[in-house]
Amino acid sequence: MSRKSLPLLVTLSLSVLLQSEAGFAQNFDALEYRNVGPTRGGRVTAVAGTVQAPGTFYLGASGGGVWKTSDFGTTWNNISDGYFASPSIGDIAASQSDTNLLYVGTGSDGLRSNVIPGKGVYKSINGGDSWTHIGLENSGHIGAVEIDPTDNNTVWVAAIGSAFADNPERGLYKTEDGGVSWSQVLKISDAVGIADVELLPNNPEVVFAAAWKARRQPWTIISGGTQEEGGLFKSVDGGDNWRRITEGLPTGLIGKIDIAISASDSSVVYALVEAPGEEGGLYRSDDQGETFTQVSAKKGLRIRPFYYGNVEADPTDANVVYVLATDYFKSVDGGVSWEELDPPHGDNHDMWINPNDPQLFIQANDGGANVTHNGGLTWSSQFNQATTELYTVDVDDQYPYWLYAGQQDNGTAIAVPSRAPYSVQNVNAWLIEAGGCETGPAIPKPGDHTTVYANCKGRFSTFNKNTGTERSYYVGATNMYGQNPRDLKYRFQRVAPIAVSPHDPNVVYHGSQYLHRTSDNGVTWETISPDLTAFEADKQVVSGSPITRDVTGEEVYSTLYSIRESAIAPGVIWTGSNDGPVHVTRDGGESWDDVTPRGLPKGGRVDSVEPSRHDPAVAYIAVLRYQLGDDKPYAYRTSDYGKRWTLMTDGKNGIPRDYPVRVVREDPVRPGLLYAGTDSGLFVSFDNGDSWQSFQQNLPVTPVTDIRVHRDDLVVSTMGRAFWVLDDISALRQDPMPDMGDAVVLFEPAETVRYRERPTYGDKDPDAIPQYREPSAIIDYYLPEGFDGTVLVEITTADGEPVNAFTTTDAMDKDDRGERVDNMALNEIRYIKQSSLTADEGLNRFHWDMRYRGPWRSNEKRRFTGGALAAAGDYTITLTAGDKTVTQPLSIVMDPRVLEMGVTEEDVQAQLALQRQVLDLLDKARRKAHSLESELESLDAGDSPRRSAVENAIRLLVTEEGTYMQPRLISQISYLSRMLDRADQEPGGEALARFDELQAEYEAVLKGLEG
Repeated sequence: MSRKSLPLLVTLSLSVLLQSEAGFAQNFDALEYRNVGPTRGGRVTAVAGTVQAPGTFYLGASGGGVWKTSDFGTTWNNISDGYFASPSIGDIAASQSDTNLLYVGTGSDGLRSNVIPGKGVYKSINGGDSWTHIGLENSGHIGAVEIDPTDNNTVWVAAIGSAFADNPERGLYKTEDGGVSWSQVLKISDAVGIADVELLPNNPEVVFAAAWKARRQPWTIISGGTQEEGGLFKSVDGGDNWRRITEGLPTGLIGKIDIAISASDSSVVYALVEAPGEEGGLYRSDDQGETFTQVSAKKGLRIRPFYYGNVEADPTDANVVYVLATDYFKSVDGGVSWEELDPPHGDNHDMWINPNDPQLFIQANDGGANVTHNGGLTWSSQFNQATTELYTVDVDDQYPYWLYAGQQDNGTAIAVPSRAPYSVQNVNAWLIEAGGCETGPAIPKPGDHTTVYANCKGRFSTFNKNTGTERSYYVGATNMYGQNPRDLKYRFQRVAPIAVSPHDPNVVYHGSQYLHRTSDNGVTWETISPDLTAFEADKQVVSGSPITRDVTGEEVYSTLYSIRESAIAPGVIWTGSNDGPVHVTRDGGESWDDVTPRGLPKGGRVDSVEPSRHDPAVAYIAVLRYQLGDDKPYAYRTSDYGKRWTLMTDGKNGIPRDYPVRVVREDPVRPGLLYAGTDSGLFVSFDNGDSWQSFQQNLPVTPVTDIRVHRDDLVVSTMGRAFWVLDDISALRQDPMPDMGDAVVLFEPAETVRYRERPTYGDKDPDAIPQYREPSAIIDYYLPEGFDGTVLVEITTADGEPVNAFTTTDAMDKDDRGERVDNMALNEIRYIKQSSLTADEGLNRFHWDMRYRGPWRSNEKRRFTGGALAAAGDYTITLTAGDKTVTQPLSIVMDPRVLEMGVTEEDVQAQLALQRQVLDLLDKARRKAHSLESELESLDAGDSPRRSAVENAIRLLVTEEGTYMQPRLISQISYLSRMLDRADQEPGGEALARFDELQAEYEAVLKGLEG
């Protein structure tokens, strides 16, 4: 666990424990998730820089927190993990006089339906190394943060407010003591927030603020209102008094306004205004905002203003102005005419321009953040930011398996591997397309992972990974854009569900307001249900009011959102809609029962349904109501096909009362073991949801959108931090977990696939994403409180032959990469280190690399490493902790891909036998060389037969130091050993012959010493 992950995780754990009525919570610190990417950036809505450090920039993602680069965008690192309670960033303000001072307002101002609420304002005085929360926790979404250029302790915050409900915290705030205290200096109403605030560069007492009435509902977006519910305000006395600016601005309905003031001519003020018809567009003032003139009504400047709508003025030329919307516009004549810039991705949100060099700036869009040195001609990469927003996760049956999902604002759904599957020059080559589009889902066909059932906002397709093409079979074949949902024959939400029958991979379910089924990859469909939604007439509206129409399918209400068929009872199918109802059929769709929990408030989105793998009458659901202004967690279980439901989340049994639950999954092995994904992290229950505890570990705070349990791994998708995998959760399934008490416990390891990692020539970055684990068998054990002794782990074959052994006295720090070995002859770089064995109180995890005890080395820390890879078979793990000894079996199986190549287990056994002979010879030769070198030091100087014999033997055994010196016997034996360790194979005849030669050479060396 990183240093910076501690503060918030400690707070989270304490809050969960304080709210829990179940007194016990197991410590799972030994279990850590791996971020498997992708590193393709996600939506970024805020960026900043500082003139004091021109290579340093910051990005604020809509679900990924704050990231920092110090090398002009070449590399990015997260700096908010462990401190921020919300990963959603509204604005970043970096001091222009102090490179260490930062203020961040949380809660993205791009009010999409999936926007994540903020948790107030944070401050750093050390460039983001650590953070302090400084208030405004209930401000919802923050549109702007501005630092007074003459006083770093005076800061302004524009609070848009809650996206889904009225709240009194909407308004403009000011602090004059660095966030110790705040004053609300402008308030319109509980329904109207402040979208932007700007200070006059040469006189910060002059302040402009833009009021905005904004509200999201599941079926529409409200942006704007009457003149009394919005507009532009100005203060000339630091916010003590305000007056509305109207001269030249629209006089009717008024929506979102963004402001920019020229630093080169403070009389010039720009306002990008949402208003009806031709009144909307860019306005300019040449008298410090007293009067405005519309300079452009260009339609492209004001597309989806609730989501985009940002104007920026060049700091050196008042006539150069930028507007960020779906496209990215620049004007050099004060907004009269426009050219389009070409950033790496569309859907543009924010930019920061270096005032000393206006050709150097950073720009934010739905694909990440990118830096330019030349005014936008070229850009830094967006493939170095793991801020991917994912809606779901599905997995295939390859070895290793791949993860699939729709990625927000990506052209297609995506897939990435859980482990490195083969060699590539750049790991981004493992990010592949999976059909459909940004919303997904993308579900690989069981038994045929080259076929993916994909979706794009209700448009079903079958995607072929071999050809990269997809066949389209849309239910209804109707373009839903721009239509009132009530007029559609089939209503599809943009994240329209797909589910494959666990009993027949050719049977696929797809959801509009009806449940549809195909058994021929979508060529023909049948409808097997009535309308399974609430379908309230007043919710069927054209989205976007009262100014800007926005009908993209995102707000289609009364559609199915989740579908699952029971894995143990064919024909038992559960559905949940995005407007509340839950239904089940027990006869394959012939008849349906409405089984919506009676105590569930209406209107919520049934985000997941989960039939039990152990009892067909048991099911779990998770319902989101945050889009209705209700942040409570709603997770239910039933044991009688939905006749009665039990609420598993009362806000007091482990999951806090303001953590909306998105998904609940049941463990397929242990009944009652549940995993819950919330908007603020992941939880586990061992008692069927009666109590929960945090299972966050090193997972960053961001919404967990979906969970899969696959091959003993916990697989997680997030809305802002890509995919994560927790390897081998088999310990969670075994008694006495979770309460081990005073016992020493060794858990039975999961069946382990015998993967090999291909040797590569190139130095690996241990902190790089994706994080791919090296091949290993995972051994989990528990040591009771107060344990203070030595731990020994021994591995033996089924016949009792020793394979390897490890003790805590040999353990290396896990951050020690080991000894770097650069072998140009074999074109590989590898690190040799002793495996780490811990003896901590609680749960411990040990990765055995599946290798036999290696040959002797003079370096004690690297001694006995690098042995032969154990063959497939049955092994015994013995744990000795103090005076307690326990054992468990371990099964290692062949990589299925190797078997498909025609390599047999007998081939591998023969390879292992030869390797062990070679390594045994290497062990002897190294020991002999070491003893001879020691003997040589003890011999008298001068000529003697013994000294000559020893010197000659050393020359034959040990390669002389220098550049490209002739490799002697030890190097030659090692070379053969590495040759045999590159792949599973039948030993070649040349290898067998070469071993005989080397053995004979060694015998000759020994014989030479006898004389």
